[in-house]
Amino acid sequence: MPDFTYSLNGSTIKTTPLMDQIRVAAEAGYTGIELWHDKIDEYLQSGGQLSDIRKALDDGGLTVPTTIYLCDWFDTSGQEHASALDECRRRLEQSAALGAIHVIASPPGGAANYELGAKNYHELLEIGAEFGVKPSMEFLGFVDQLNTIEDALEIVQKADHPDGTMVIDPFHIYRGGGDVESLSKLTASQIGVAHFMDTIDTVPREQQHDQHRVMPGDGCFPLDRYVSLLRQIGYNRFLSLELFREDVWQQDPLEVARLGLQKMRAATGG
Repeated sequence: MPDFTYSLNGSTIKTTPLMDQIRVAAEAGYTGIELWHDKIDEYLQSGGQLSDIRKALDDGGLTVPTTIYLCDWFDTSGQEHASALDECRRRLEQSAALGAIHVIASPPGGAANYELGAKNYHELLEIGAEFGVKPSMEFLGFVDQLNTIEDALEIVQKADHPDGTMVIDPFHIYRGGGDVESLSKLTASQIGVAHFMDTIDTVPREQQHDQHRVMPGDGCFPLDRYVSLLRQIGYNRFLSLELFREDVWQQDPLEVARLGLQKMRAATGG
């Protein structure tokens, strides 16, 4: 069975301009890059075209596992929901133009109405199908609800749509108080993308946020078990390095990307 392929999430080198992010990912040896819509919009507002981005991706031999992200779709209704879906459509159109496989669909920050969210996720998946891009449900460890694999799985199952998937992430598993063993409850087809990084134990779990992510192998998360369980359920697609660290953003992006890939391969035996 083919093993994992490696992707760079644009957040890892966030302050680097979009086209340079693509160049760095390709030069460092990744086969994928996750692109953020705010960076795409920034590039377009400066006079660039989506076709320029697509050409850079193609020239670099890069796949786009996801674009990031869709918001305000989960628990809105009425005109607010209609406006949110208009923005989702705009971003889905960008995703399709860039050849993205999935687009990350984020949960609300507070209390979550699971029935409404599942209904709206089904609707979002139907809209995504119009563009040929699959919205992938994300759980976030630092939100009030929808912060574990089980929570995201409930939404995916309630939505009852063949394109329903979730994003998995070691930091969010740890931060949400979940268990890496919960991966065994999933099938490979229920995972849109697997993010990859390590977590620390020098700051209380409940106080951690994205900036507390660290390079693979530099923390306390059982990445060996994470990798083993992914292989066990047959997931053999993208692992994507996702950090949000200002100290990393101040470093040479190519060196960061190369080090990250080296550490990912060391953690996976790849």
